[in-house]
Amino acid sequence: MELIYGVMDMLLPFSWMEYTFMKHAFLAILLMTPLFGLLSTMVVSSRMAFFSDSLGHGAFTGIAVGAMAGMGSPLAALIIFSVLFALLITYIKHRTAASADTVIGVFSSTAIAVGLMVMSRGGGFAKFSPLLIGDVLSITPADLAGLLAVDAAVLLGWMLLFNRLLLLSVNASLARSRGISIYAVEAAFAVLLAVVVAVSIQWVGILIINALLVLPGATARNAACSVKAYHAVSIAAALCAGLAGLFFAYWAGIAAGAAIVASAALLFFLSLALGARFRR
Repeated sequence: MELIYGVMDMLLPFSWMEYTFMKHAFLAILLMTPLFGLLSTMVVSSRMAFFSDSLGHGAFTGIAVGAMAGMGSPLAALIIFSVLFALLITYIKHRTAASADTVIGVFSSTAIAVGLMVMSRGGGFAKFSPLLIGDVLSITPADLAGLLAVDAAVLLGWMLLFNRLLLLSVNASLARSRGISIYAVEAAFAVLLAVVVAVSIQWVGILIINALLVLPGATARNAACSVKAYHAVSIAAALCAGLAGLFFAYWAGIAAGAAIVASAALLFFLSLALGARFRR
């Protein structure tokens, strides 16, 4: 880690580099935002924005359940509950005649209600409120190691699922005719999303984490003209928004998560304006 910081000091000799917490946050952005950019492409293409939003609510309940059960690691409770929540939504969605958005809406509202009830018990909600907005500046070297492991796991899962996900996002009937199990693919992708949300939520915040799963892909959708460009632009947009938001938050003294999302939104509106101009 010291070697990495030494290289960063030589390449980026700026005032913010004097602070260890900013170095940690900078590395976290480099590790975290490409994941959001990559997953965002399929979230947008498969119209899963509402589903990804519900994962944040599920994670909120996971924190509450973990605290009530006395689990020593909040992250373990987050991951376990988020994965189970994602799999349950996917299962129910395939076993009921109700529309997908109805099922997701029911689970999402139930999760946030249960989480609020548990967290507010005995007036203990205040200690969980920082999770609503997150704090990437509080990240530690151990957290960075965990993010690196999640990066490797998600990239491996992405390589195994990509072709099936792409075909499924284009035409579900065609994917089924090719022998692809729609439920299995959706469940596996839901697990990837749940893990990324659970690991990142304490630094990004429950209120805004869904934006990072939607805005990069939406930006790339406006600007890209091929599948490769779509993914490249989405990852680049997420990374640029992350870095711009982090530095702006440092200089302005505001919440980093909100600044990152605002930067991502700005990129989206720029791509929307430029795309409309070129289509004329």
